[in-house]
Amino acid sequence: MAKKSAVEKNKARRLLVKKYASKRARLKAIAADETYSNEERFAARLKLAALPRSSSKTRVRNRCEITGRPRGFYRKLRMSRIALRDFASNGQIPGMVKSSW
Repeated sequence: MAKKSAVEKNKARRLLVKKYASKRARLKAIAADETYSNEERFAARLKLAALPRSSSKTRVRNRCEITGRPRGFYRKLRMSRIALRDFASNGQIPGMVKSSW
């Protein structure tokens, strides 16, 4: 089990990303658009830099929904390999069986 503080910090980051997503996208579009003047583009970059750092999508860490583990994460299932194995062993994932050869 991961530290509770790390899991909570990551949840707060996810909320910030969601809150600032539209504003960040709009400013990035202005900064990248060459039809605007250089002053307007630079002002957009300054406004983008003034936003909270944790509102960037790259600051969010993929963590297991069950244990909070940051490594061995399956995006499709949103869980770690260890939690996946436990669920599969208990028969809680339909169609998944222990392999043998």
